[in-house]
Amino acid sequence: MSEAEQAPASAPQAAAAALLDALNTTDSSGMDAVNASAKFVPTPEGTALAYGSLVLMALVPIFFGALRSVACSKSKNASDMPETITSRDAARFPIIASCTLFGLYLFFKVFSQEYINLLLSVYFFMLGVLALSHTMSPLLSRIFPASLPIKQYQLLFTQGTGEAKEDIINYEFDTNNLVCLMASSVVGVWYLLKKHWIANNLFGLAFALNGVELLHLNNVSTGCILLGGLFVYDVFWVFGTNVMVTVAKSFEAPIKLIFPQDLLEKGMDASNFAMLGLGDIVIPGIFIALLLRFDVSLNKNSRTYFYSSFLAYIFGLGLTIFVMHTFKHAQPALLYLVPACVGFPVVVALFKGELTEMFSYESSEDILPASPRLTSFPTVSGSPASLANSMDAVSMATDSSPRRRHLQPTSL
Repeated sequence: MSEAEQAPASAPQAAAAALLDALNTTDSSGMDAVNASAKFVPTPEGTALAYGSLVLMALVPIFFGALRSVACSKSKNASDMPETITSRDAARFPIIASCTLFGLYLFFKVFSQEYINLLLSVYFFMLGVLALSHTMSPLLSRIFPASLPIKQYQLLFTQGTGEAKEDIINYEFDTNNLVCLMASSVVGVWYLLKKHWIANNLFGLAFALNGVELLHLNNVSTGCILLGGLFVYDVFWVFGTNVMVTVAKSFEAPIKLIFPQDLLEKGMDASNFAMLGLGDIVIPGIFIALLLRFDVSLNKNSRTYFYSSFLAYIFGLGLTIFVMHTFKHAQPALLYLVPACVGFPVVVALFKGELTEMFSYESSEDILPASPRLTSFPTVSGSPASLANSMDAVSMATDSSPRRRHLQPTSL
């Protein structure tokens, strides 16, 4: 997915789509201590705290993002409709991601890192405020006092007049959303001024949760294509070159989770960080969310595939940390996460005899109602009367009356 390659979408969708674009820059740089000065040797306690915190922060957006993706797939609100990733998108992802990553690497080599990061900080400030606001909104709506009035607002920007009028921006929000937006703006200003690791992680967690919630794979085959392609992409750019790690350390934007390894010694002023790219969270996360929606579609009051893939993710991430800590080198986390997250559910499906059912499941059917399909097409030759008769015959065959449909393009 390339930068800004999106159709007009709602604020949270735009934030989530832009997030996945940005993930390519640090998509699985692994976890590595960032030391700007002398060589830092973390204590065992500091290392355990940093890695444990990263694992916990990775699990939170996957778990809650997957739960919210189920509600998102059934939402009728245009602002909450997900972006669907098709097999074609999945196949192109590693190629475009590689071009984006190498382009950023060249930018950092040619231009001043200070000015590049300044532009990125402003860009991700806006996206982060929107993403964090969208993340906080459901929670705040539950604790918002019922006695306070909730006013509805609509931001509408159109193009053209009459029947040719087209919505460019159509965003509905209420008082609750405004409160979330103000609170998120405070975090955003804190991040811009201080670049504090807590502010970075708040934005990073919001990006990850929005990505898992709003980016939907249309089926399991697409998920396998996406994860398989990124498996190769990740291994090549981490083991084959220093591009991934270089960009990850140079890129000052909240597209990675960081936690200080010297927190116990220096407190909130700690500066030696372990890090985890958001791609290691969102990419497996959208596959895990797909399996949760598959569980729901079975109507068995069971979440077998979701929990098996979730446990597989914990196993894969733990293995990544173990290998990284043993060899003292940044690891491509998808090298371990992809086989675990795909392999465990497939084994479960084989054991339960539901492998065919799992691969035939279409997530898009949960979003769009089934529409009649034409099994025959009218012939355009002949008189207008014969053409009209053919159209009437097709309409009767599909048991539907002619109607105007407004299609909204989706993009990745």
